[in-house]
Amino acid sequence: MRVRIVVWAGVGALVTVLWNLYISATPNLFAGTWALVYLTCPIALARNDALSFYSVLVANAVTYAVVGTVVETMRRHHERIKLTHL
Repeated sequence: MRVRIVVWAGVGALVTVLWNLYISATPNLFAGTWALVYLTCPIALARNDALSFYSVLVANAVTYAVVGTVVETMRRHHERIKLTHL
């Protein structure tokens, strides 16, 4: 389970890097694009505050790790229930 949570955190960090590259390369972003940014990188909601790239990277990785912990715990619990009903 630990490895899966580390993978979730890595995906969160990768999402931050990819959004940073995309936003840096695109001059104008549409409202739909910002909706995707807010959905996949919730720390972006604080964009009025001055946040460094690394703080956003860490915050998004931690967010994904927490979500991953919840998802993996639920998945593990669901597998136990599924196995007991066989």
